[in-house]
Amino acid sequence: QGSSAFEGQQYSTLKRQCLQSGLLFEDPRFPATDDSLFYQGNRIGRVVWKRPRELCEDPHLFVDGISAHDLHQGQLGNCWFVAACSSLASRESLWQKVIPDWKEQEWDTEKPDSYAGIFHFRFWRFGEWVDVVIDDRLPTVDNQLVYCHSNDSNEFWSALVEKAYAKVYGCYEALDGGNTADALVDFTGGVSEPVDLLEGQMATDEAARNQLFERVLKVHNRDGLISCSIRATTIEDMEARLDCGLVKGHAYAVTDVRKVRLGHGLLAFFKSEKLHMIRMRNPWGEKEWSGPWSDSSEEWNKVSKSEREKLGVTVQDDGEFWMTFDDFCQYFTDLILCRLINTSYLSIHKTWEEEVMRGSWVHRQDPLRNRSGGCINHKATFLQNPQYVFDVKKVEDEVLICLQQKEKRATPKEGKSENLAIGFDIHRVELNRKYRMHTAQQKVAGSIYINSRCVFLRKELKEGRYVIIPTTFDPGQQGDFLLRVFTDVPSDCK
Repeated sequence: QGSSAFEGQQYSTLKRQCLQSGLLFEDPRFPATDDSLFYQGNRIGRVVWKRPRELCEDPHLFVDGISAHDLHQGQLGNCWFVAACSSLASRESLWQKVIPDWKEQEWDTEKPDSYAGIFHFRFWRFGEWVDVVIDDRLPTVDNQLVYCHSNDSNEFWSALVEKAYAKVYGCYEALDGGNTADALVDFTGGVSEPVDLLEGQMATDEAARNQLFERVLKVHNRDGLISCSIRATTIEDMEARLDCGLVKGHAYAVTDVRKVRLGHGLLAFFKSEKLHMIRMRNPWGEKEWSGPWSDSSEEWNKVSKSEREKLGVTVQDDGEFWMTFDDFCQYFTDLILCRLINTSYLSIHKTWEEEVMRGSWVHRQDPLRNRSGGCINHKATFLQNPQYVFDVKKVEDEVLICLQQKEKRATPKEGKSENLAIGFDIHRVELNRKYRMHTAQQKVAGSIYINSRCVFLRKELKEGRYVIIPTTFDPGQQGDFLLRVFTDVPSDCK
């Protein structure tokens, strides 16, 4: 898959110019100034921008490969981004897409003159992969990186990926308090499903819990990315540590999901008791769960040594730990399942058929040309919205629908702009319908309306023809959107 150059900056051209002129790249589009850091005014003291060479002897993108343990959150409330990065780090096929031709980008000690102070990274933005160029000047205070950094002081992939991501968003501060679901999509082009564990009464309903575990396991086995958190209800709650060692208001990356055999030797083999287990990592790289099955707890004696080795159980406080899925549902409130679409493992797994539609909500006085009618509460104008028809060709199919609005890019002066509240309804229509609906039909499903970037719905639909009506909550609002429909069999969406 190709990608387009962000703001027209071509990596290979710029790098060639730098090597010819003998000057290190300085990015005019994302300069080493406070404007690239903050919306308004500096909040962390005097920042000095330094290139990796000025921070250590022997800089590298990767030291001993890439792993979730390379990531430590800095002075920015972007655990959501760091958690998404730790999920990314655990999948080679994924990070190689975000960090293209990394071998060519790596510092080469044998050819020091191939270094030009320029890097590029790729993110999936609004339906396409975008190639983002940066220089490698990084913000420091007292000779320490301010933001995301690695355990190894000479490893820089995480700080550089974060800089490119901040550039796309307008400035570093734009990454403060974002949304893990969005970052996972930006890294993969996948589709994120938020799961509210409180709503599903997962802590008390065993059948629902087992069903959810199978869904989580399936997403994990198909190489999807998973993240979770414990909702903080007040500001004081943010990053409050519970007695069990978990932290509220903080994103964790799920790094493994397993059914673990209990018992030793032949007994383990014949006694088919299997525990539902989930492993996760705190982006701080420390502070772990201290309950049952935590790193040094005696529960691990119930599991044979070979099984422990297979699971990679370690006892360092490295921020990574296991817990049972029951305990997980007891403490965590939010789970994000990011399913990957059409990645390289197609040959082994059944994957989704994807249809992508681009559209706009446009307000016009003429009702025949108006395409911004608001939600179904606005009966007079609702059907003036864009409409998309698709077919379910199996007796029953699990359909995933994702509506994404185009974000207005943050400019430092204006700060973050607000998303619109968006959502969609699905109506079942006659099998031979060719044209737009002018009278409401049978509504079979609807999403929530929310001002997030994406709204997602997973629904079992019976064979037939359906119309999706994506809308803003209020009539007359304007914006661009991307509608993605995933089915098992092509749905001919149009």
